[in-house]
Amino acid sequence: MTTVIAVPPSLDEQSFEQVIEQLAPVPLGEKILVDARHARWASPFGLAALLCVAQSRRERIDFAVPEHPDTLSYWSRTGFFRHAAELYELHGHVPREREAHESEVLLELTPITKTDDVHGVVGRIQQKAADILHGQLNLDTAVTGAFGMTLSESCQNIVEHAGLGGWVAVQTYKYTKRLGRRVVVIAVCDAGIGFRKSLESSPSHRSSDRWDDAMALEDAVLRAMSRFRHGDKGRGQGLAGIRRFVGRWSGKLTVRSGTARIAITPDWDEDVPMAEALPYFPGAQMQIVIPERIGDAPVRARGAARSRVGT
Repeated sequence: MTTVIAVPPSLDEQSFEQVIEQLAPVPLGEKILVDARHARWASPFGLAALLCVAQSRRERIDFAVPEHPDTLSYWSRTGFFRHAAELYELHGHVPREREAHESEVLLELTPITKTDDVHGVVGRIQQKAADILHGQLNLDTAVTGAFGMTLSESCQNIVEHAGLGGWVAVQTYKYTKRLGRRVVVIAVCDAGIGFRKSLESSPSHRSSDRWDDAMALEDAVLRAMSRFRHGDKGRGQGLAGIRRFVGRWSGKLTVRSGTARIAITPDWDEDVPMAEALPYFPGAQMQIVIPERIGDAPVRARGAARSRVGT
């Protein structure tokens, strides 16, 4: 018997929860078909997370590709099918891969397994990112260096915490749904050990009755805790730097790991600061959204509150 996992027509960091809800109860070893035939749009997060679905299972999974030609064309430009072919048994018409279109895709889906990959990613995207951030999003030229650091730190989390490789993608498009402005989006996803197990490996870790995925995310994102010793210079500060960057430029940061999801939200977004008791999905999946700047003063960002929301 094959379990069919239906991919929603519009796939982003929130609707991907529908995929996880269907996937989580399926025992390892059972046959699965991920059915994306009716998908029409996917964010960088959605595409990277779909690769993580296959990465998270022992068995090779079947994948029905989208039927709409525009969707096929875009997914091909992001490099999705190139990586999916290594993880899934693809069914349907897979178009010949095309080069990424610079006006849409700053960085196609790119695997990250070691620190050298991180350096390569930042080097490839640096000039294109500067043109987009300053020319299209009206951000100060000083943001370019900080953007490169944020991209580097996001990818470095895969190297240091995942235990296996992951993927990064960067795209710019108009965020009509909530903002009505252009944004640049960074998605960094893996299906590795996740933040909870990573922090548990620290020599200084002290578990408690309250210790869970939500607390691990609070420690990592809000308190900049790490599995590395405090004396390890430069270690464990990546997420703190990302959070500062996101706050300064009125952006949004979401991180999902295990059964919890934390969000640092600006005034233009109404996401909950913490969701817990979610269906389990391994690893860590991060998204950063930086909006176009209109006028002189950016919208003030809100920090993640300590209250939790169960689902």
